[in-house]
Amino acid sequence: MQIQKVISLIDGLKVKLIVLLCHHNADPDAVCAAFAFSKLLQRLRPELNIEIAAAQGPSRLSRFLLKSIPAKLIVHPRIEEADLLVLLDTNTIQQLDEWGERVKASNAPLVVIDHHASHPDTEHLATLCVADEEASSTCEIIYRLYKEKEVEMGAVEAKALFLGIAFDTRHFILASSNTLKTVAELIDVGVNAEEALSLLSLPMDYPERIARIKASRRVRLMKIQKWLIALSHVSAYQASAARALTGLGAHIAIVAGQREEKIQVSLRACRDFNSETGIHLGRDIAKPLGDYLKGMGGGHSISAGANGVGDVEATLKRCARLLKESIKSRSGK
Repeated sequence: MQIQKVISLIDGLKVKLIVLLCHHNADPDAVCAAFAFSKLLQRLRPELNIEIAAAQGPSRLSRFLLKSIPAKLIVHPRIEEADLLVLLDTNTIQQLDEWGERVKASNAPLVVIDHHASHPDTEHLATLCVADEEASSTCEIIYRLYKEKEVEMGAVEAKALFLGIAFDTRHFILASSNTLKTVAELIDVGVNAEEALSLLSLPMDYPERIARIKASRRVRLMKIQKWLIALSHVSAYQASAARALTGLGAHIAIVAGQREEKIQVSLRACRDFNSETGIHLGRDIAKPLGDYLKGMGGGHSISAGANGVGDVEATLKRCARLLKESIKSRSGK
């Protein structure tokens, strides 16, 4: 059992302080998974001192959800003092920004709990990886850990896991049959699905609207075989802009942003692209793109990102080249 491996690590090292770390601008899956996991650990080992933190804080939507989920996020986590570090929904330490180097320098064991395509550098650093790329979300993995130890969760933990799963599956559009079974069991615990889902409908703020419109105005289209690819750039909200471009009709959207020399790229694709080509955006495009940028990249099959150092124009050209090579290699043309 995966949770037993975590508990054995805690007991063997006589752990007192555990720091749970989420990626920068932590989304609801990351924050809710960290909260529910902290409650599971406290049920199993009540004497533990547990901190939750997110690099650069939680996302706007996550901050809104924290009004309903009693999770307390620490601004300055005690990374150096921790007896155990846990990364949740975070498959590269570069997603921790400046905390990444502190994690690398720590002598504390590192546990990774994630549902993204694994990154070799993270696997090398980790003492234990609890990962499943087939899971819809990190929250779904946390739910399984509760089941493994037969720990009965409370309504608040169930609500948190429901919200994280709903967010990462786009309100269950991307949910598998196993995910839907999990959701049904969470509802049986006491989650009000209609009320919970309403919490995920946060109005889009003005800067995000502007970023989407700018990305649309700046878009460059290219066609590789039958796939329409949209490339664009904005200084912020790259992920939102990429989602908007796929909503407009692109099979694949790549949106880059640059601040000084730092580059951030968001990639999105329609499910048909992944199912027909077999191309996994996180593994096949974002990972080599992160290497090219001397940073890191990864993510899901149809949703991924990369960051590092470089130039927007060169980065977009590199993305286009990686896509072209991947598509042609799989089609044999």
